[in-house]
Amino acid sequence: MSSKAALVVPALRRHTSTVIVAHGLGDSGAGWAFLAEQWRSRNKFPETKFIFPNAPSIPITVNMGMRMPGWYDIADFGELANRSEDEAGVLRSQKVFHTLIQAEIDAGIPTERIILGGFSQGGAMSLMAGVTCPTKLGGIFGLSSYLLLKDKVKDMVPAESPNKDTPIFMGHGDADPIVRYAWGQMTAEKLREWGWSVDFKTYPGLPHSAAPQEIDDLEAYINKRIPDLGDKKL
Repeated sequence: MSSKAALVVPALRRHTSTVIVAHGLGDSGAGWAFLAEQWRSRNKFPETKFIFPNAPSIPITVNMGMRMPGWYDIADFGELANRSEDEAGVLRSQKVFHTLIQAEIDAGIPTERIILGGFSQGGAMSLMAGVTCPTKLGGIFGLSSYLLLKDKVKDMVPAESPNKDTPIFMGHGDADPIVRYAWGQMTAEKLREWGWSVDFKTYPGLPHSAAPQEIDDLEAYINKRIPDLGDKKL
């Protein structure tokens, strides 16, 4: 199943790190390119390459089968605990993200200087693909997101769990009517229960979108995980 090529914003200086940002349902990589533009305007992350992948256009059941960019199908908007999941779609997208990560490693970027994250569906995929990634990552983040394959994902983590010490950043508005705030809370609690360090931040009154403060908090997280190296060796 094909999709449009990812939107790539190259590093301004020597390329020492990469951030992969996955969009939500019905969106595109271009919809999140504002992150790179905003940070570039303030000369932030000049050594970082940003990748904004595009999900394939697939039929979405809750939208009467209409085709739109999606990382996996959604059958219903019911409670997370009882929702049926498109496991085949999730696993297909997991492979997409793991392939993107491996391509950056093959290009010479240290695995611990690669961050994977996203919003909504893209955030859910990033959490799932991040904790199950066979290589160490610099960071994993999910904005307005939730846990996929909740009864199986723990068993999908590699035996050596290379990302067991990778801090996870999650942000969620407490007025989100699409991906409920309680789902985000539950996801953070479950990941902590399994041993991950999760910084879960709440944004009062925020619906299903990103807030300026949330973007600032994400910037601080990324800066801590992949600081510029300057003249230091990779």
